Amino acid sequence: MTYFLPQTDTVLSAARGLALANPGLLEVNTSPLYLRARTSNPDRTVALVSGGGSGHEPLHTGLLGPGGLDAVCPGEIFASPHNRQIYEAGAAAAKSNGVLLIIKNYTGDVINFQIAAERLRHDGIPVATVLVDDDLATDKADTATGRRGTAATVVLEKLLGAFADQGAKLEELAVLGADVVASSRSLAVAARAQTSPSTAAPAFDLSPGTLDYGVGIHGERGTRTIDHRPVEELVAQMTDDLLQALPAGEEKVLAVVNGLGATTSLELHAIGSILHDLLTARGIQPLAVVPGTFTAALDMAGFSLTLTRMKPEWADLWTAPTGTPLTLPARTLAPDTAASVVAEPAATHVGVREAPTSRGVLDRYSAIVSQAHDNLTALDQLVGDGDFGDNLAGGVRRAVQRNESGTDGVTALAEAFLNDVGGTSGPLFGLLFQEMATVPWSDGQAPDALSVADAAKSGLAAIHRVGGAEVGDCTLVDALAPAADALTTAARDGADSPFTVAAEAAVEGALSTASLTPRRGRASYVGERAVGVPDPGSLGVALLFTALAAVYEPATATRLPDPERLTSR
Repeated sequence: MTYFLPQTDTVLSAARGLALANPGLLEVNTSPLYLRARTSNPDRTVALVSGGGSGHEPLHTGLLGPGGLDAVCPGEIFASPHNRQIYEAGAAAAKSNGVLLIIKNYTGDVINFQIAAERLRHDGIPVATVLVDDDLATDKADTATGRRGTAATVVLEKLLGAFADQGAKLEELAVLGADVVASSRSLAVAARAQTSPSTAAPAFDLSPGTLDYGVGIHGERGTRTIDHRPVEELVAQMTDDLLQALPAGEEKVLAVVNGLGATTSLELHAIGSILHDLLTARGIQPLAVVPGTFTAALDMAGFSLTLTRMKPEWADLWTAPTGTPLTLPARTLAPDTAASVVAEPAATHVGVREAPTSRGVLDRYSAIVSQAHDNLTALDQLVGDGDFGDNLAGGVRRAVQRNESGTDGVTALAEAFLNDVGGTSGPLFGLLFQEMATVPWSDGQAPDALSVADAAKSGLAAIHRVGGAEVGDCTLVDALAPAADALTTAARDGADSPFTVAAEAAVEGALSTASLTPRRGRASYVGERAVGVPDPGSLGVALLFTALAAVYEPATATRLPDPERLTSR
């Protein structure tokens, strides 16, 4: 169990620890956080940049260095890195032929990496992307999200690292990456959920004698629960499912037996032996069977199998030498390399600060989010990875700090969520706040309701452009769209309490998501098992409009549900 995580700066502390354990190999940039290899093959002309939520180690940081990645952007636990991390890491690591971004297929990762790619291209840096989507459990036609990216990322990053060292160009690396991903499928099973850092309890419960089949690496529930069975039967079932789904191609396969955090080396090696025999019995030649913990889910008790059909020319790439933490022997910490952490100076503000405005909206939203935090965490654990409450509360907390330094309250929300908060909620809520910050705000007088409605619609359009979500997909859009429409109508009709009307529409829209089967976001991975649980992001939007009503229409806002009751299941 995860008993020993630091209470603050967990990810930064872990990054520093990795740098200290591998002196001379990598450096840590703290603001924004990313890790960068200090050396690379002189023939390499394209930088490889990857990253994702923390808690999956040794993915991706274990593959940082010669023969592997040039930079890694770690997000908070189970949360995507921020676009600013990726952008600055890409700019720092870029080589003469550009940057290849390696993205696991999760909504937050895709959004943040794509925003970073746009920023790098704007700077004149050639950029290509590879999307990893190997998870068989989420190969469903009724979702727009697509398959998740899981342990095949390890295979991909190793092969791309070797190919980049041969001087491969950006387009060649992108083609190889897409080919490797298309040739790979993974499937995971768990006997116990990971420990939630927020609650110190298992993120979900399993009945005795059962397994969750098709779990995700962020603790997402499996696609179904099955009876516990002998491991030989379980591995046979997983192998058959993978082979049936794996595209036709080469008969040689690379097999990765990946532990999810609490599965012992003894178990993984035994599973590898069983898998080897099953493949050969089916006429398939394992090029290699590789057991180990490569893509963890904190301390989940489970494992995944990854099969990759290997083209003949890939074999040498797989066995090419590397000098990364995952493969390097232990080192003695040398005094002259202890300073592996590069800290950026804190930003300074020069000039006269304007008096902060819209502090009332920020304070009320902060109080409401704090009141609902535990419930939002519990709801997100049922349909995702349990980080939404922390992300939302953390973003609001950072906005309060910015406001105290002189930034307008709504502008502070925009800056905090766009620049400081990872995961999906950060950039999406940030886009909404960015548009709403264009409205003239005042604590003493309500803003023009139609202007707020127009800003909300602009935020909705931006969210759709980046993530593609529409009403009915079971996302924050299901609360934001009806709230914007209701506010527009109320403002045009001259209603006495337009913000309360909008908040009521947002609440109704958020609660309606409980009857929807999610089509986007992490909840889509658990499919129908999410039915009955309102989308946490949509509740976050409902709480925002509740705050607006409470500040500017306190008399009518009393008819809105209490935030804690609203977010309770």
